[in-house]
Amino acid sequence: MMAQGGGLEIIAPQGLRFLRMAARVRPADPDPAFFLELCDTHHGQMELSFCLIADPSAPRFDVDVDREGRNNLFATMGRNLDEERRAMEAGLFPNQIRRGLRMFGEFLPLLECFTRRLCMDLIVAEPLSYDNAIRYERYGFDYVVGKRQMQEIDEGFAPGGVLFERLDGSTPFRRRGMEKSVLGRSWAIHDGILDEPWDGVRIYKTVGVHAGVNTFKNQDKD
Repeated sequence: MMAQGGGLEIIAPQGLRFLRMAARVRPADPDPAFFLELCDTHHGQMELSFCLIADPSAPRFDVDVDREGRNNLFATMGRNLDEERRAMEAGLFPNQIRRGLRMFGEFLPLLECFTRRLCMDLIVAEPLSYDNAIRYERYGFDYVVGKRQMQEIDEGFAPGGVLFERLDGSTPFRRRGMEKSVLGRSWAIHDGILDEPWDGVRIYKTVGVHAGVNTFKNQDKD
């Protein structure tokens, strides 16, 4: 099924466990203000594949394309370093094209209610970046895979740690002091400061339960 009305588009193919929803302020807007992808797994879980809630009136940063204007698939197919630096200096996180509206806290209870009504009790997700993982922690998620990695990252950014020592100013994304905030750490990780690419972290939330996980012990507020 595909439905369109005004600035709302819903794609839900019959027979598939998949939903995509995109809402724009105006139908002709190139970027949605709200974008959601959900699917239900074969294990009876709700998978939150992607959620974006952006301020459509905020300045756009072209971090999603390379210098030739081609989609870079979340910087996996090339980075737009000039735009990334501008976005970081404006307070945006990696892969953000516009400032968010900080409404995920309002969205999540609605998703939990929807999940419960489908007789499911778990929401699973895969954070696309370090800041996503920390943000999910704040909303009550725990880790299926990756908690130890997150703890090791926290240890590595502590004074004297291996990641702390790599904040050597060699790029704009590796400045000393970035270890103190989620924003700074996430950009350093996006810049490749880890020994391997960010990948494989899986998280879950039991509907109605806050797990109380915190893998960044002494963070400054972003």
